[in-house]
Amino acid sequence: MDPHHNNLLLFVAFFVLCLAASGVTGYATVTGSVFCDQCKDGERSLFDFPVSGIKVSVTCSDENGEVYMSREETTNWLGGYVMRFDGTPDLSNCYAQVSDNGVQQDPSSCSIASGPAQKLKLMFSFFGIETFAADALLAQPIQPRSFCPKPPAAPVMPPPQVPVMPPPQVPVKPPPKVPVISPDPPAKLPHPLVPVISLPPVTSPPQFKLPPLPPMPFVEPSACSHQLWMKPEYRCYWKVIGPDTKVAVAFGLVAGRRYGTDMTVREALDGRGEAYKTLLREATTALLNSYNSLGFPYNSIAVITYTNLALLGNSEHDVLMTAIRFIKANSGTCRFTVCN
Repeated sequence: MDPHHNNLLLFVAFFVLCLAASGVTGYATVTGSVFCDQCKDGERSLFDFPVSGIKVSVTCSDENGEVYMSREETTNWLGGYVMRFDGTPDLSNCYAQVSDNGVQQDPSSCSIASGPAQKLKLMFSFFGIETFAADALLAQPIQPRSFCPKPPAAPVMPPPQVPVMPPPQVPVKPPPKVPVISPDPPAKLPHPLVPVISLPPVTSPPQFKLPPLPPMPFVEPSACSHQLWMKPEYRCYWKVIGPDTKVAVAFGLVAGRRYGTDMTVREALDGRGEAYKTLLREATTALLNSYNSLGFPYNSIAVITYTNLALLGNSEHDVLMTAIRFIKANSGTCRFTVCN
């Protein structure tokens, strides 16, 4: 059996004993994000960005359509929202949607609800503690922004053409050809006062070879472990952050106060031995996977939000639970190929 797998089983067994000793009760969390649909096209595009201060509601209804539970939260400065439900509620038939944010006064603001409600998806379940996530919600401004592409104009149908009959052609007899004898032109001699200058041959400009583009993000789910991210043959998959990026830059001031302002992302991948180092290692791995796979269970905003919430709680239980969530997400299929 793989030694890494044995270490993971021992870590989980130790964590279960800790939970049993501390008498942990169950709870469920819901997370997601809201994007500003600047072009009002009803879908996420390159022009959209996370928007803060938007009210989001989670509503649960039974088979008859009657609402039995509802909760409302406001998005943070990263455009994300996190809701916590104590106990073990049934969230299998719950939906998240943008709430009514009132009359929009500023034309440039983005608070009008758009798009359908998103059903909650179970991402993690462990000893009565569950994590649900919803696909990205959309909010729109009053009018599309000026830089958005214009919709194509409706094609104009040309008027029907009436066929016109050509006039009858009368054959014309060509005139007889008369041979013309032209004298030989005099030979052109160079002017005695104008020197003859020979130009150098024209050479083609030098060709420059562009560097290879980095690989595009995977559309299919791809989850690679921290051991694979440290190998040099996969260095081309480091996109938004690099090995020398500071942890305080990648995760924010909360992580900087905990781990120091000099620790790099490459050093974070070596963390082991205690809960806070394990959390940083798996959170960094999850952040790299979120930048490289559109199908990864957590987007980059959710990874940063969960990490900061665990660090702000000052509870080793929350740190261990968040680390286990990231370990499970990072244990999927890795779609790396050796870089050129």
